[in-house]
Amino acid sequence: MRRPARRATGVRAALDAAAIPTWSGPRGAASSAASMHFTRAPGSLARGRRVYAIGDIHGCLTQLEQLHAEIAGDLAARPVPAPLLIHLGDYIDNGPDSAGVIEHLVSGAPAIPRVDLVGDHERMLLDALDGDRAAATDWLWAGGRAALKSWSLDPDLPREEWEAALPAAHVAFLRGLKRTHRVGDYLFVHAGIRPGVKLAAQTLDDLTGIRQPFLWTEQNLGAIVVHGHSAGPTVTRTDNRIGLDTGAGMGGKLTCAVLEDDLIGLIAV
Repeated sequence: MRRPARRATGVRAALDAAAIPTWSGPRGAASSAASMHFTRAPGSLARGRRVYAIGDIHGCLTQLEQLHAEIAGDLAARPVPAPLLIHLGDYIDNGPDSAGVIEHLVSGAPAIPRVDLVGDHERMLLDALDGDRAAATDWLWAGGRAALKSWSLDPDLPREEWEAALPAAHVAFLRGLKRTHRVGDYLFVHAGIRPGVKLAAQTLDDLTGIRQPFLWTEQNLGAIVVHGHSAGPTVTRTDNRIGLDTGAGMGGKLTCAVLEDDLIGLIAV
């Protein structure tokens, strides 16, 4: 395994925090698994475990396929007994091919154990399919019109006809998405958790949509929370969370965190 690089501290950390944001890709991320390097992570996994966690996809099928190919290549080069791929939600909207992303995932690619979490964009669509008119309006405004077009559907199709018009396997995939997943020191969730509230009592609103006070809290959350939802030009790493939404679908890159032992590597495409 490559030697971990030191975390930025002091003046270096302050300069990094003050850097002008761009969508050119997260600092410290490699464009391929072969060139990835590891730094110390805020948590750890049991020996023999490795988690690949991918941030918000937002219809970016080409980038997702590239990341999946990098993951397959990394596993071939560095086999591990217990790999796991986790998608953090927001598969649809904003990007060019929501339907293609869902079809790719429904097909079972890549062929490793996988957990797919629900994001706020999927929740809006699911609520709309269940008859929520406000959710339907919100979804159309948040990228749903482009998503419907990617399914070759008229974006002005009445809401009541959406479920029958969408591929049944795609709807089943969306309805089967999980809220959270826990591995080792890490809790994987789309948006975050509400500080001070036990995990079992977290609401779906918070799990899929929270920003504050989660993003600014420094308190121990009971796990290192790995999340997406709040887009930024770089990956966020603090003592209590790792944020992986780096703007795919909005001109940014799609990022995968590779977690193993007490290390983290990043791949962004």
